[in-house]
Formats: sequence, structure tokens, C-alpha cells
Amino acid sequence: METFGKKLAILRKEKKLSQTDLAKQLNTSVSVISRYERDEMTPSIDTAKKLAVLLETTVGYLLGENENADMFKNPDMLRRFKDILSFPKEKQEHILFAIDSMIKATKLERL
Repeated sequence: METFGKKLAILRKEKKLSQTDLAKQLNTSVSVISRYERDEMTPSIDTAKKLAVLLETTVGYLLGENENADMFKNPDMLRRFKDILSFPKEKQEHILFAIDSMIKATKLERL
């Protein structure tokens, strides 16, 4: 299981940000970012939310609430889910039905 610090470092590097870059965006010091990444310190809830926004992920992913949630690292998936949630309930049901059908068909192709 990856720790908060490891996830933070991985996401930061994926965004090609240095610790200094992230510290500036978060209005904190490099030493604080370094301590987060070494799991010597944990951020406040507000700071965790800011980190999630900056790194285009969720607080839940960073905190390990769902270890199988790699999709929450993917900003394209997050954008799609947000778009679907903005639609009327009936449209959401139609979209999810279509997605479920495509998933089922794809799984059957693998057999």
C-alpha cells in the first residue's frame, strides 16, 4: 500500500513539478513538501484539498480511502464523471446504461 507521501511524490513527478514548484503553488516551503513526501508530516484537510486540486486527483485517492482508485488520478476520467453528474437524472441513467452495455460487451470479447 502506497502512503500519502509516496502518492504525493508520484503525482508531483507525473506533473513534472519540482518540490519547489509545488511549494510555491501551495504557498508553503519546500521543507514542508519534503516532510509530506517522507511521511513525517500530514497536511490539514484544507491543504490536502488544495494538493488534490493542484495534482488533479481526489483527497480520497491521496489518503488511501480506495487503493484501487487509479482512475481518480486520471483527470480525463474525473472530468467525464463530473460532466455526467451535471446532467439530469434521466440522462445520467441513459449514459450509465450505455456504458454498462459497452463494458459487458468488452468483457465478453475477452473470453
